[in-house]
Amino acid sequence: MAMEIHVDIVSAEGQIFSGPATMVFAPAEMGELGIAPRHTQLLTRLVPGEVRIQDQQGNEQSFFVSGGMLEVQPHVVTVLSDTAVRAADLDEAAALEAKKRAEDLLANREAEIDYAKAQAELAEAIAQLRAIEKMRKKGRA
Repeated sequence: MAMEIHVDIVSAEGQIFSGPATMVFAPAEMGELGIAPRHTQLLTRLVPGEVRIQDQQGNEQSFFVSGGMLEVQPHVVTVLSDTAVRAADLDEAAALEAKKRAEDLLANREAEIDYAKAQAELAEAIAQLRAIEKMRKKGRA
């Protein structure tokens, strides 16, 4: 029997996932992290992207997070994010619209906008579209 680690994914709306895993993959600022049971303690920021949780049978569940924090303890991984949804529940049309809206804001140099916020919205929309594309590829494999 493989060792397990408990994973909690929590958003502002509530708990999205709570359960055991043999491996967790998360999009940290410096690149993707792989976390196995008994991983050293860690606290890091997450960027918008896909969190993958692998169970003992090798099956993966995917979640989209808008960024946030990742806390790793030897037997518990906690993901805290403003927005977290199951990757299968992502809305491609909404992500495309958000991407277009952010690109339009950034292209309009004369408007008084918060460029950092527009860039963050663009990054989140692109990350959602990447997660959707990964889900499509997994479905075909």
